[in-house]
Amino acid sequence: MSKRKGSIGERQLINLFWAAGWAAIRSAGSGSTSFPSPDLLVGNKSRVLAIEAKVTKEKKKYFPKEEVKQLINFSKYFGAENWFAIKFHRVDWIFFSPEDLIEKENSFVASLELSEIKGVSFSDLIQSY
Repeated sequence: MSKRKGSIGERQLINLFWAAGWAAIRSAGSGSTSFPSPDLLVGNKSRVLAIEAKVTKEKKKYFPKEEVKQLINFSKYFGAENWFAIKFHRVDWIFFSPEDLIEKENSFVASLELSEIKGVSFSDLIQSY
């Protein structure tokens, strides 16, 4: 995924959250510092979410173990829920908790197939938790 597509995807998520009555910001330079920093921070009066957002044309998205660890650590210190948001080609945004990703030797993976079992839609994410 190009940086441009990733930025467009992050902005799309920002718009979705604001339209749903949640505050949302992008973290400039996330992933480019030595400190953990998610792509997005979103919240309402009762919840705060730290989100890593990815856009892919593939049916699977791999996450380096370090990236997953950093999101979990940031969320722990910040007091936020941690989520991975994935925009698969021609599919609405799907959200995964790190615990629901499949662990491989050097990475974690989410797939379209897994999204049917463990994935959370945007509307379910903002309403039912």
